[in-house]
Amino acid sequence: MSESHGWSPEVASAVRKFALQNALEYNGEGQAGSVLGRLLAERPELRPEAKRLMSIVSEEVASANAMAIDKGVDAVRAELERSAPDALEREKHRKIEGLKELPGSISSVVLRFAPNPNGPLTLGHSRGVVINSEYAKMHGGKVVLRFDDTDTRVKPPLPDAYQWIEDEYEWLAGRTADIIVRASDRMPVYLEYAIKLLSDGHCYVCRCPAETFRNYRETKEECPCRFRDVAENLSDWESMNDGTFSEGDAVVRVRTDMTLPNPALRDWPALRIQHTPHPMVGDSYRVWPLLDFQSAIEDYEQGVTHIVRGKDLMDSTRKQTLLYEHLGWKYPETLYWGRVKVHEFGGFSTSSMRASIEAGEREGWNDLRLPTIQSLRRRGFDAQALRDFWVDLGVTQKDISVSMQTIESMNSSTLDATTERRSFVANPVSLDIEDHVGTVVELPRHPDGKIGGFRSWILSDSFHIQQSDSESESLRLKEFADISISGSKATIDSLDRSDDRPIVQWLPEGIGREAVLHVPDRDEIGEIGGFLEDFELEVGTVYQLERIGFAMLEDLPDDGPAKLVWLHG
Repeated sequence: MSESHGWSPEVASAVRKFALQNALEYNGEGQAGSVLGRLLAERPELRPEAKRLMSIVSEEVASANAMAIDKGVDAVRAELERSAPDALEREKHRKIEGLKELPGSISSVVLRFAPNPNGPLTLGHSRGVVINSEYAKMHGGKVVLRFDDTDTRVKPPLPDAYQWIEDEYEWLAGRTADIIVRASDRMPVYLEYAIKLLSDGHCYVCRCPAETFRNYRETKEECPCRFRDVAENLSDWESMNDGTFSEGDAVVRVRTDMTLPNPALRDWPALRIQHTPHPMVGDSYRVWPLLDFQSAIEDYEQGVTHIVRGKDLMDSTRKQTLLYEHLGWKYPETLYWGRVKVHEFGGFSTSSMRASIEAGEREGWNDLRLPTIQSLRRRGFDAQALRDFWVDLGVTQKDISVSMQTIESMNSSTLDATTERRSFVANPVSLDIEDHVGTVVELPRHPDGKIGGFRSWILSDSFHIQQSDSESESLRLKEFADISISGSKATIDSLDRSDDRPIVQWLPEGIGREAVLHVPDRDEIGEIGGFLEDFELEVGTVYQLERIGFAMLEDLPDDGPAKLVWLHG
């Protein structure tokens, strides 16, 4: 064991535990940053000592890696079994095993998730929540939830969306965000930086029409506005802010190089005039930052160390890096992912969903046909399934197309062990029966006994089965008896299973209540009527309906049918 460097035996032991654990998981290629992150996650009171800890962490990691290489990982495992057996079962690692290590320094990780609050979170947004929050767990870091709400015209914020997103973030991540920031509340900061950059000559006010500047950019010519002095730029800046200039009359541009190979980087726009009132701060401001400027400033202000973003935003990284160079800052480490297309939801964007709701084509943000988190929660999806899906996919720049069936399969695995069974007879018909009236039939709450107890039915002189099932001459009523059918009457042939006749769900008369199962399709929501087993039902609970699949019980009125929402098979 290495020197303790003045640390207590408890701290030294914890460092060694995580070093051995990391060496075991990565076959002798453990990393000090990962070990420090795990240590700080377990012992957050040590965070102020992170830099001083690196000495003992580095030595223990080197020692553990050497053991794995020289003696084999079995020797490391044996040492863990002796000194810290709990470290062999690390739940956190199992959750993040699909994620590669973050690049660069990871002694104090700060990530950010930055949605536009022009609607609630979608399935696509959930990737950002999951990946950033899991990386934060992995390294004992923080996540900034930042509302990028400085566009009042094209993507105006929706006031209710702020709270929706906070709640949805907590549901998806399993914890609240560490820091919550509204860009619209931070406007004085961005305007102050704009003045500094104008004063230092790193930005200038451009009064060229958009088409004119576009021609300059394409021909690599310098805009005449570049040559105006600081006093003129600051004077025009005042005119932008006091209402003298109208929308489109001027923009603030970041001075770069008009001969750069990438046209998007040539004197890119940082702030523009918007007179449309903001739903949260009203008409307090007439000049608003564009996203690349606002995001870059806020990342620095919040100490963001790592950015995970779509590969379509590589130009944003390049623009922001040029801005950071002007300000003498170091740009965060950046990872990129490719697009993920979910077949069933095509090209839905938040803006298009909002338009469809406002046009009356969808009933609201929780419409069962929409890929919103509100809709998925309403249907009964489990947050763990979404976390497992995105972590398993990892961070890759490859564009991927998947089916909802992949997510549904993970959701089934998550739900199956904790979901009680109930019988639902769709399109029911009634059959008379004379035998065994009064018999008590007991059906398990869960077929594998993972949920103890039984549902008890008392057999009356009639029962319901699905209409299509009634066309067979012989059936087995699940958990009860083999029967023969003749017309509207049934006869019990055997209580034991006597042959391979089909097994069907059923309900004795008086056991079920009328219900409607709502089944979403891409263009419509179908309704299936039937009888639902009326046994200890609770609104907001997902049940597995025998032979049908999972469904959420959404409403249980005193009069009228129960309302079920289809989840998946």
